[in-house]
Amino acid sequence: MEEKDILRGGQFLVKDTNCEDIFTPEDFNEDQLMMKEAVTEFVDREIWANKAQFEKKDYALTESCMQKAGELGFLSVSVPEEYGGMGMGFVDTMLVCDYISGATGSFSTAFGAHTGIGTMPITLYGTEEQKKKYVPKLASGEWFGSYCLTEPSAGSDANSGKTKAVLSADGKSYSITGQKMWISNAGFCSLMIVFARIEDDKNITGFIIEYDPENPNGITMGEEEHKLGIRASSTRQVFFNETVVPIENMLSTRGNGFKIAMNALNVGRIKLAAACLDAQRRVITESVKYANERIQFKTPISSFGAIRQKIAEMATNCWVGEAASYRAAKNIEDRIELRKNNGKDTHQEAELKGVEEYAIECSILKVAVSEYTQRCTDEGIQIFGGMGFSEETPIESAWRDARIARIYEGTNEINRMLSIGMLIKKAMKGHVDVLTPAMAVKDELVGIPSFDVPDYSELFSEEKNIVKNLKKLFLMVAGAALQKYGEKIEEQQQLMLAASDILIQIYLAETAILRAEKMAKKEGEDQVKEQIAMAKLNLFHAIDVIETAGKHSIISFSTGDEQRMMLMGLKRYIKYVNMPNIIELRHIIAEKVIKENKYCF
Repeated sequence: MEEKDILRGGQFLVKDTNCEDIFTPEDFNEDQLMMKEAVTEFVDREIWANKAQFEKKDYALTESCMQKAGELGFLSVSVPEEYGGMGMGFVDTMLVCDYISGATGSFSTAFGAHTGIGTMPITLYGTEEQKKKYVPKLASGEWFGSYCLTEPSAGSDANSGKTKAVLSADGKSYSITGQKMWISNAGFCSLMIVFARIEDDKNITGFIIEYDPENPNGITMGEEEHKLGIRASSTRQVFFNETVVPIENMLSTRGNGFKIAMNALNVGRIKLAAACLDAQRRVITESVKYANERIQFKTPISSFGAIRQKIAEMATNCWVGEAASYRAAKNIEDRIELRKNNGKDTHQEAELKGVEEYAIECSILKVAVSEYTQRCTDEGIQIFGGMGFSEETPIESAWRDARIARIYEGTNEINRMLSIGMLIKKAMKGHVDVLTPAMAVKDELVGIPSFDVPDYSELFSEEKNIVKNLKKLFLMVAGAALQKYGEKIEEQQQLMLAASDILIQIYLAETAILRAEKMAKKEGEDQVKEQIAMAKLNLFHAIDVIETAGKHSIISFSTGDEQRMMLMGLKRYIKYVNMPNIIELRHIIAEKVIKENKYCF
């Protein structure tokens, strides 16, 4: 594998990708399938079977399940072998996160907080001594980790925290004083990653703090928060009053805390997308089972078009989000391996830079899949009707748990703007050449369009051409907005939100088409007609979103001839030659799911 073979982060926008060049869940190897089976078996036995108990705020059950997950090695998948872990690749990490997270958001949150932001900052930024001392305990589940970043006045603006770290007179320790809130795993953690400011430093600094309730060292806890969802996830305020931390427990270097926090969030974002996948699969399965059993007007409600539409859309969103999540995961894994094999980077550096490279995709996935999950659980309740509103069914708690996903790891609004902001920065650095194709689009718009009718007889030939045109549309709108506002574009938040909606839909639509095309080439079109239908249905919806976002943007920042030209370009770039039969596509998808009586892709 060479660097030129791997798309850099954000380059999907300006380069074509062949279906053979993306990784899909159909490419899982034997070991990965065995891991998936082991995780699913654990979740069904220990978590799904006790779902009602989690809703009763049984924090001890969450801790117990975490200990069992540690005994089975699930907490150590991404930890290097020399620190007691399995040392598996990024795709394996995503897979475990995916299938371990679907039964309840309470366990999913505890798992994600521990393995991600609780353990990972030490494996990626810790000294050799810190890693040897702490990581094996975290990998085995002997200790659990938490992450103390958010404060009452520092949420999305993570670097504005007021918690102070003061160096002792003898220079051997720091004294930490301040307040943290929304701290997951606080009630049963033994270790905290804490961010504080030294003197008047511009950026915060990270520290590793041990916590023992028998010897609290100035640490006190608030009561468990009463939350809409994730009810058995321990979430507390944490107060530090001159908590003494040895100087050797500083994480990385002074003032590097903000960078640690941001890079931890990049990984957290793509893993959050993974953590939302199996929840959708389970909701779809429960919903279709109910629809097949529920008789109204002397017929199962699964035979009604209104219900079939919901099932088809839920399945499509899940399948598309899954495709995009694993595509990006493999890109990250390949980039990490490439950097390690080049011999220039340590394992830590390779992992950090590998994930950082795809920060745009991480934000895209966080937004898209969290919103798919919310939609899926909402439609699940609708299929269940009045029963969906009852705590007797698993759908009610799934809906409540799903809501936090749009806030975790940076709100979806922050992530939308980040995806565009990071793309602009990559363009400025020359990592993604946006300017050349944007100028070509501008020339194309003033040229005479071709009136030839293309040959679209080959599978997905028209859809792939539309995706190319949607990329041109993004370059047209974003390029014109950037030209008008320059560096002040970040002040135009509504334009950035609209641009990100276009970017997100392009990535998802292209990935879905490539996944279905890859399957069709391998198995034959007849064998994967449902996947082909999902890719086509998703593209149709993507165009709707893109048309609205593009139109709103164009009419808001342009006038006169420029506006007319761009609106004509918008119309040209979203145009189908052969419109799909949307109802027929939904019928194909729903028929398969209803017949199988579960999510089956």
